[in-house]
Amino acid sequence: MGHCIEKAQRFLAELSTKGEIIVADNGSTDGSDLTASSMGARVVRVEARGYGNALMSGISASRGRYVIMGDADASYDFSNLGLFLEKLREGFDLVMGNRFKGGIQPGAMPPLHRYLGNPGLTAIGKLFFKSPCGDFHCGLRGFSKTAIMKLDLRTTGMEFASEMVVKATLQNLRITEVATTLSPDGRSRPPHLRSWRDGWRHLRFLLLFSPRWLFLYPGALLMLIGLATGLWLLPGQRTVGGINFDIHTLLFAALAVIIGFQAVNFAVFTKVFAVSEGLLPENLRFNQALRLINLEVGLAAGGLLLLVGIAGAIYALSGWGTRSFGNLDPTRTMRVVIPSITSLTLGVEIILSSFFLSILGMKRR
Repeated sequence: MGHCIEKAQRFLAELSTKGEIIVADNGSTDGSDLTASSMGARVVRVEARGYGNALMSGISASRGRYVIMGDADASYDFSNLGLFLEKLREGFDLVMGNRFKGGIQPGAMPPLHRYLGNPGLTAIGKLFFKSPCGDFHCGLRGFSKTAIMKLDLRTTGMEFASEMVVKATLQNLRITEVATTLSPDGRSRPPHLRSWRDGWRHLRFLLLFSPRWLFLYPGALLMLIGLATGLWLLPGQRTVGGINFDIHTLLFAALAVIIGFQAVNFAVFTKVFAVSEGLLPENLRFNQALRLINLEVGLAAGGLLLLVGIAGAIYALSGWGTRSFGNLDPTRTMRVVIPSITSLTLGVEIILSSFFLSILGMKRR
């Protein structure tokens, strides 16, 4: 701790920059808070545990225009922050460190994090959100306090690092990177980071903040596969490579269509709710689509599918009647019954979803 404060003080003195050093402490027992106070740093007491809680409290307590945050474990060189300040003064809202560009010293990052965790989660973040950041979880970053406070960051744990980058990207803040070196952890105790637990928390956050990748794309793909398979099997049995595909496969295809539709529904519901609660920004194309897909359109589409399903059920029943309600050939009957039940199910789903979507839209409007 003392070594980090000394480097930060040296940075401020060498650049003749006015600033303060804040230590956010949420329950340390090694006396580091006393060390920080004795060296002139301002210690902010944080009762709630968690990486995000500590950082957000420190950011809120800061009095400067810009904030540069970093872990006080000697892994980052606080005496070499000139590039961060330079980029901030150029007008960037968020300046991210990139350890993969600057260099990772031997023993500074476990192989699991270096070759799988950080690159994997960063790749997902770039894919889901089109973020320009090449190191999502670098702990050294600078930002405009005003811009970051407007993001309304809410996570309390390690996923706070991802939330800042994701929301900054979604809100179209100006983001850039600078090369940063990473040194081995200088603390005498083991770090609080738990690889699999915290990795999952980061991944979970990325998924929850991207309804398209969590619900929409998988659901649409499942619907497409189910529909294509169903149309392929509807005329009759198919044989591929000596394997017969018949009504049992048709039933699973119908199930895929229904489950896929549910997933697409969840994508729309999640998006509307997230925008209403300020978790995600407004999207012009999405709003235009919602204006077209209103309650009346949903009721009409759902009603049409209900009529198709009812017609199919009546047709199947009449066919059964011609056989005096005796035994039927399942391979023929089920080719009518399965599509009919699917249409009935989707019709009801669309009608109920349309009402629910209208309820969600009341607050949004």
